[in-house]
Amino acid sequence: MMAMKHRGKTLKQRIYGLKHLPSRISRMRYFRGHGVHSPYIYNIVRNVFMSKHLRSNDSALYDALIARGIASKHATHIANLMVECNYSRWAIDSMTEAELLVATMDIDAKELDQYNTYAREHGITLCILSPYYDAERWDRCRAIIEAHPSTTVDYRAYLLIFNNHLPKQRFRL
Repeated sequence: MMAMKHRGKTLKQRIYGLKHLPSRISRMRYFRGHGVHSPYIYNIVRNVFMSKHLRSNDSALYDALIARGIASKHATHIANLMVECNYSRWAIDSMTEAELLVATMDIDAKELDQYNTYAREHGITLCILSPYYDAERWDRCRAIIEAHPSTTVDYRAYLLIFNNHLPKQRFRL
């Protein structure tokens, strides 16, 4: 009689993974853009989140994000967002004139309110990386989402806060 090899996760690990099931189910409606009723956000879902390659020859933002330890997939998404939204200027962890402001983990959760206020006053799209990193960071991000007058996109690894003509909508992808 041959002994069976143990592979994969234990039963305890599988059951623990089920705690995320409600979040996964609620996000499934936005899979591949289905359920998104905004043409602007639908294009972002299709052309940014579903793209695995850079859409531009200019990889300066991508390279800067990779140098800061951001995963290649997420750096690609953020760089492609620049192309999709026709942005030309970006800034990482500094409140300067830009069209896309990226707040990495180097920005403390307490400072996120300042970045949000700056972005709203100047009409800048704010990208907060790792919004679920800890409870304090998520509480700040949730407060920003609830008070925000325009569109927000929660992609788990980062939170996009648009400060433009879009109506108040919240997307969890």
